[in-house]
Formats: sequence, C-alpha cells, structure tokens
Amino acid sequence: MPEETTAPSARQVELLEAAYRYALAHGLADLSLRPLATAIGSSPRVLMFLFGNKDGLVRALLARARTDELAILDRLGHGGQPDRSGQPIGLVPAVERVWAWLAAEEHRPLLRLWAEAYARSLVEPDGAWAGFARATVDDWLAVLAACQPRPERDSETGAVRRTLALAVLRGALLDLLASDDEPRVGAAVRHQLALLRG
Repeated sequence: MPEETTAPSARQVELLEAAYRYALAHGLADLSLRPLATAIGSSPRVLMFLFGNKDGLVRALLARARTDELAILDRLGHGGQPDRSGQPIGLVPAVERVWAWLAAEEHRPLLRLWAEAYARSLVEPDGAWAGFARATVDDWLAVLAACQPRPERDSETGAVRRTLALAVLRGALLDLLASDDEPRVGAAVRHQLALLRG
C-alpha cells in the first residue's frame, strides 16, 4: 500500500518560500538554522518541527529549486509542444532558448544554487543532496527530448545529440558562472549550435 503524504501547512509553505529566497541570496553550503530562522522570522525549533532536521530542510529547498528549474525548462522548450507546422520546435531552437535564459544576469542566483547543489550531490551522494545531480540530468534530457521530432527523439543519434546539447549547456553555464564572460561563452555556445544544426 502506498505511503500517504500529507499536504504541507500554510506556515510550512510560507517558511519554505522565505528560506528559498534566503538560499538564493546566500547559498546552502554553510547553511545554519539560527541565522536562517532569524532572517525569515522564525526559530530553529519551528524549522526543526516543520522539516524534521537540517537535512530535511535542505531536501525541501532542493525540491523547491528543482520545481523552478523544471517550470523554466518546460516553458523555454514549450513542453515539447509543436510549432505552427505541427512539429516539435527542434533541439537547436530549444537549446537557443534555454541558453538565452541561462545567460541572463538576473537568473544567476538560481543558477549558482543549482551549481552548488549539483556539485554537493556528487561529493555527498548519501546526504541531503542525494540524487539531485542525476535527477537534474534526467530532467533536462527529458525536456530536450520532447523538443525533438519523434524519429530523431527515438533514435540513438537523437539521444547522442541531446546529450551533447546538454553537455554544452552545462559546461557553458559553469564557465559563465565562474567568469561572468557572457560574450565569450555565448559565442562558443552559438558556434557549437551551428555544428549541431549541421
């Protein structure tokens, strides 16, 4: 029998949203409950009651970030919805849209949080971060697959093409976050997309 899950209370949702805004501004690496609780108008005791422990809060924050990531990816790729010709928009246009969003400076807080969670998931595979990196790879690949025409999507070549597209996006994003050199990184993405288009 499946385990029942209870809906979060209004207070839990309110505090999670406040904690998420805090994490976007300050990151998760050195998250301490006392400063977080003070900043969001709560107490460590209330956070522990609502989220179980610090790991539970981190897991809730990562799930919240993943929800944003999925909504953004789905919107940028139009959820694989067809263009006016009735065909999916295609891999290259989808990657162009995703890159334009990733490159926008106002999205850096979310992307830094994503990069931090991705890296922590790789080095702490059994902790609160467990599975985040793998889940986000699967999420992005699914969105890119939905943008490919069915014959390409279902082929081995289609899987290779979307994996390459994802590798380009991920590498470019990490480079951009490290260097803040959008003209150079953007030119490299456009160059790779021209090759992918061919």
